[in-house]
Amino acid sequence: MVWVIVIIVAAVVLLGGAIALLYNGLVRKRNQVENAWHQIDVQLNRRADLIPNLVETVKGYAAHEKSTFEMVTQARSAIMNAKTVGESAQAEGMLTQALKSLFAVAEAYPELKANQNFLALQEELAGTENKIAYARQFYNDSVMSYDIARQRFPANLIAGMFGFKEEREYFEPETPEAREVPKVSFTQ
Repeated sequence: MVWVIVIIVAAVVLLGGAIALLYNGLVRKRNQVENAWHQIDVQLNRRADLIPNLVETVKGYAAHEKSTFEMVTQARSAIMNAKTVGESAQAEGMLTQALKSLFAVAEAYPELKANQNFLALQEELAGTENKIAYARQFYNDSVMSYDIARQRFPANLIAGMFGFKEEREYFEPETPEAREVPKVSFTQ
């Protein structure tokens, strides 16, 4: 009789411990996804803060390129106002296209390309782009890890009981150009 009670208590303790471990693992992975998203947000805001300086520098050389400047400003505003991962991805695609246009304008002005402020801003923007790419990869990896943990048995039972049902959205580029393979040419 005593052995039966000991076995039952031990089974309950083991089951409770397993549930706690699974629950805590899901909480950790969900929080990692949230943290990864905040890191992307920090880098997107950093880039958005660099853009007005870049635009002003280019404006000094190419004041007649008003539509390009407006496109960059609208894209920057979209980044700042994005609320969801999807909205941020779409705004990020718009901004990437706008920056390509801005740099195309800069190509037409050799004195601008030699300007130290422009070069420093361009270098800082390139560094920020690399950080965004890394943060995006980390975020998407975190989402995948969370989804796998949430969907595996027996964690899926715990996830269902404790409300870990939400699908997380991946941060993917929205522009077709971002998905294209770059063309490399060594001819002039």
